Amino acid sequence: MSIVLAITLGLAFGFVLDRVGATNPGWIVKMLNLTHLHLMKTILLGIGVASILMFGGQMLGWVDVGHMSVKGAYAGVFVGGLLLGFGWALSGYCPGTGVCAATAGRRDAWPFIGGGLLGALAYMVTYPFWKGTSMLDGVAGGKVTLGAVPGAKYEGLSSLPGDWLGLVLGAGFVAVAFLLPQSLRAQQGQ
Repeated sequence: MSIVLAITLGLAFGFVLDRVGATNPGWIVKMLNLTHLHLMKTILLGIGVASILMFGGQMLGWVDVGHMSVKGAYAGVFVGGLLLGFGWALSGYCPGTGVCAATAGRRDAWPFIGGGLLGALAYMVTYPFWKGTSMLDGVAGGKVTLGAVPGAKYEGLSSLPGDWLGLVLGAGFVAVAFLLPQSLRAQQGQ
């Protein structure tokens, strides 16, 4: 049943990505150069609503924090994030939107997917080298959260209650999504 739920949620997520324009590299580039912020507003709204639902559900006992996973922080994550951002700006795709674009029939997504797979292969082949450097050593304790969440097995960086912090940050993301204008820069050629 778990695989059926995962496939169903994946299909629904991919459908929504396509409907909001996230499978169109032109829209992504316009978001990144701040000339059309529809996608940015959508992303911020989605993150904010999900945060409010997750932490609100946790506070009400509807969400078991034991199922939450915190990814470790290490220097390699930051380097990888920079590489991802560079690739995203260059191609107009991130991993999720690239796969959705390919399934929606965009042929330009296939070279992006191939490049991502080659990058993953290169990392896998060179992993022993990276493991021997400090790039994979934990930063700030490795698996930590901004605030401590009751019942979670992860430390908090601050003494702030993590569930309330999640609600406040989620509400902040929703507010920014509604307050952002459609563009921060004038579009070229107008």
